[in-house]
Amino acid sequence: MSGAMQAAVALFVMLLMPATTVSGGNIEREDMFVDGEHGISLFIREVRADTAEGDAVPILLLHGARVPGVASFDLPVPNGSLAADLANAGHVVYIMDARGYGFSTRPPEMSEARDENPPLVRSPAVVKDIAAVVEFIRKRQSVERIALLGWATGGHWGGYYASLHPDRISHLVIYNSLYGGSDEHSLIGHGSGLEDSDRPGRFNTAAVGAYRFNAASSLFGSWDRSIPVEDKSAWRDPAVADAYAEAALASDDTAGTREPPSFRAPSGALEDSFYMATGRQLWDASLVDSRVLIIGTERDFWSRSADRETLAQHLVHAKEIRSVLIPEATHYVHLDRPERGRDRFIGEVTEFIGSE
Repeated sequence: MSGAMQAAVALFVMLLMPATTVSGGNIEREDMFVDGEHGISLFIREVRADTAEGDAVPILLLHGARVPGVASFDLPVPNGSLAADLANAGHVVYIMDARGYGFSTRPPEMSEARDENPPLVRSPAVVKDIAAVVEFIRKRQSVERIALLGWATGGHWGGYYASLHPDRISHLVIYNSLYGGSDEHSLIGHGSGLEDSDRPGRFNTAAVGAYRFNAASSLFGSWDRSIPVEDKSAWRDPAVADAYAEAALASDDTAGTREPPSFRAPSGALEDSFYMATGRQLWDASLVDSRVLIIGTERDFWSRSADRETLAQHLVHAKEIRSVLIPEATHYVHLDRPERGRDRFIGEVTEFIGSE
């Protein structure tokens, strides 16, 4: 990405999310790009309060398989920005887009037909992107270790990175993520549309393609089904839902060229998730030596109790292991209303990352 294009994208994103005031101080945001491997440019956002504590560990937030960083973690509405909440707790917070997502470099194959290439951006590629961003943060903040928080697929990406670079991570939060311990998953496992019916146990590359198009309406099916009341606004603020969809679409400058408008997401994360859902393990938690917080929600459709239990068993060298199940909460608890689990989630994370 050229310098001029980077500047234009950064300005566009900053217009989406101006500086805001929250209890405790003014929240400031700075958008920038970090060089990854082979000319890849990685978008990151720094979020900090003017009350940031100098000795508080920096935190890097990792998005999941579909919606990129800003849309996942920094929406311009009340209770829509996990990044601002963590910044208000004293941390300098960073949000990144992995390659192929949001404002980071997209593989050229994402401009080709979806059926011309295998699923793009699998976990080893994302781990390299995380490595580049972590090194940038360590130098910028003058620290040896940082904290990682990964949501869903972001959790296994973060764990994978921490297993390869244990000396870089002080705290690891894995939130509603697959890991292993079961070969059954009703949504994305055996018998689902992700399995090749002609070759059981293999990912259905032909049906899924190299990347996917995601309309705004596709963001809410699983969320709505996991809310156990007819009036979804009782659980999820409509302003948060609107901002989530708007930011997701705004993350792709080609979204408006399709009807309905849709943003692109690589399919490599889905392939990795299918294999974890059918009993494979992609990384080894025994290599992690940081403090680890495993968070699950009772109404999650993605991770399983076996993922949390097996992960905890494998964390034999972690300095501390905490495992929390938030009752009645959905997969999207950090975007739900405070009384529907969001306050509990933020309290668990801030207390944990604030521990020594």
